[in-house]
Amino acid sequence: QINFVACQLFALLAAFWFRIYLGPSHASSAVRHAFATLFGIYFAVFCFGWYSIHLFVLVMMNYGIMNMASIPNIHRYSFVVAMGYLTLCHISRIYIFHYGILTTDFSGPLMIITQKITTLACQLHDGIGRQAEELTAEQNRLAVKTRPSLLEYLSYLLNFMSIIAGPCSNYKDYIAFIEGRHVHMKLLEVNWKQKGYDRLPDPSPTGAVMYKLCITLVSLILFLTLTKNFPMAYIIDNEFLDKTPFLSRLGYLYVVTQAAKPKYYFAWTLADAVNNAAGYGFSGVDEKGTFRWDLLSNLNIWNIETATSFKMYIENWNIQTAAWLKRVCYDRAPWYPTALTFILSALWHGIYPGYYFTFLTGILITLAARAIRNNCRHYFLSSVPLKIAYDVVTWVATQLAVCYTVAPFVMLAVEPTIKFYK
Repeated sequence: QINFVACQLFALLAAFWFRIYLGPSHASSAVRHAFATLFGIYFAVFCFGWYSIHLFVLVMMNYGIMNMASIPNIHRYSFVVAMGYLTLCHISRIYIFHYGILTTDFSGPLMIITQKITTLACQLHDGIGRQAEELTAEQNRLAVKTRPSLLEYLSYLLNFMSIIAGPCSNYKDYIAFIEGRHVHMKLLEVNWKQKGYDRLPDPSPTGAVMYKLCITLVSLILFLTLTKNFPMAYIIDNEFLDKTPFLSRLGYLYVVTQAAKPKYYFAWTLADAVNNAAGYGFSGVDEKGTFRWDLLSNLNIWNIETATSFKMYIENWNIQTAAWLKRVCYDRAPWYPTALTFILSALWHGIYPGYYFTFLTGILITLAARAIRNNCRHYFLSSVPLKIAYDVVTWVATQLAVCYTVAPFVMLAVEPTIKFYK
């Protein structure tokens, strides 16, 4: 954990330096690619020692696939190899090495690289192997028309901004950032002239970075004060189960679930700030004319805490992973896209039984929530009081459903999960 925080803070400083002194107007794309790659490799080795070789092996194996595989199959081969290697590493990390020791916990970066490899492979397949009319609007926008060079490929997968904690981003967005087209491209997408600007603006990420660092600090304080004091394991303690009323147990379940969130808020918001500090992550201009730096944001805390549906909750939690699942699985699955997407999510996370309890439960809750919403919601839209009552009830139901679903994810093993369900 100390190595992680140290690397991310150093990456934050390096990102500011990168934007100021190696900006597109000061350095060529090749120099920016090389710097981002070399620093990323250094961070990986510093954090994970020789275990970082797994990252490099996977990257080079898939570079070979990308250059040798036929375009109609490039996304399939890349997916099988990347997910297969990740799964083997999940198994070895648990059963061969000592799980919990940071130097062996290399699966986090490997998971991000797997996302990027499969994302790029699918977008290459879309750009070269499919006709434009076969693609959705998003697939057409993100399609990659040419195979990347080795330097571009390594920079995309191993850059120092995302090597430790992500997030996954689209290849075209990353290349546009390196080449200095990222901000202008996003401004053109939102038609900046209609937002009240008479000339092309040059937005600074400093305000967004400072805001996200404040969230990071608050999350760290909450993690140090709450997370340690409200362990998830207590909800299956025999004395707690015997002496605590059912409603009190539900309340405590909500509290411990809330207490488990700050570490994710901390890691993901800090990672977002690192990318923004480098000048990456601009998403356009909102209705009020404010510059937005949330292209790579991994969560929306307000929407999470106020979610009135299971769908709304998961759409605002681990946003970039949800986008990856949609692009490589949900949009391409020939049948049962919801079920296959949840299964892929479980497999990507690891091999602990708790993950599969969580994501299989998520399938049922998603389908049930969708059916209830489609059949019942319209009855509560006729008046404001009814709508408020509906929102309150669905908020409570959503939060408890999430707590029930994610508890096995935290407990990991079968025995405590079954005890919790009982």
